[in-house]
Amino acid sequence: MAYQAPSIPAPGRISRASGGPFGLSGAQRREIKRFVEALAYLSPALIIFAAFVFIPLAKSIRLSTFFTNPIGVPTVFAGLENYQRLIETPAFAYSLQRSVLFVLITVPTTLVFSMILALLGNLRLRRIDIFRMVFSCTIAVSGATAAVMFKYLFHPALGPLNYMLSLVGIPAVPWLISDQTALFAVAIATVWLQLGMNTVIMLAGMQGISDELYESAMIDGANAWHKFRSITIPLLSPTLFFLLIIDVLAAFQTFTQVNVMTHGGPMDSTNVLVFSIYREFYFNGQYGLAAAQAVVLFIIILLITIFQFGVVERKVHYT
Repeated sequence: MAYQAPSIPAPGRISRASGGPFGLSGAQRREIKRFVEALAYLSPALIIFAAFVFIPLAKSIRLSTFFTNPIGVPTVFAGLENYQRLIETPAFAYSLQRSVLFVLITVPTTLVFSMILALLGNLRLRRIDIFRMVFSCTIAVSGATAAVMFKYLFHPALGPLNYMLSLVGIPAVPWLISDQTALFAVAIATVWLQLGMNTVIMLAGMQGISDELYESAMIDGANAWHKFRSITIPLLSPTLFFLLIIDVLAAFQTFTQVNVMTHGGPMDSTNVLVFSIYREFYFNGQYGLAAAQAVVLFIIILLITIFQFGVVERKVHYT
């Protein structure tokens, strides 16, 4: 029997049969290439996030586990002792309670009033563009400017609000000088500040709903309330969900209005968590304790966001 040499396949056939030199198929190599290209495009944003979010977060977590000297340099490893001090401090629990109350006041109020203004702005009337321009003006106002404006409006003696109340026989309200009303006064300024952006976004969502749906509902005999409940709300739910997330985040991180209007007072009634972090860090020199509060705030916001995406998003109607 004659000897027959083994046939050696061509190099190209080896690559196709065995998946290339690293055992990867052509589809896998294309996926890796697309992933690398995506990282290249995302690298500027990732660098910015790393510089201003991830690295400061890591440093805050590290600082929260140390005692520091008067200039903030970590000296002694404390482990979880700073967190234990927070739990045992009544002031921290009160600050957290004020933050939660502030969120519960501002977020629903902002969403409800934004919905009303968006519904009015969506009407087909003459000169409706003037109304839209008026309610969107707050977008151009900074938080510090709005805080100064409302601080003047809420002035107990010179403020226009108390003067208008006196015209109808209502006694003057100690807006910013009473621990019973100060948080609500700051909440009013915050709602006004958020109202313009929320209304514009909600109005854009309403204008994206097809008129044919409303016409079909009208033919079936639906009134305005039925159309709002069965068409507007379900189709606007992605927009409402988005606004809910950003409003909750903004409310938990409110600082400028508190700093300008009340400085956390009176009697710590507006000492929300972010202002408490600021005061502990810059005035009391409790750097590790302030970092621990910042980490706790991060965990709270993270858990609320996970809950929103895990539970609330199930009610969102995506078309």
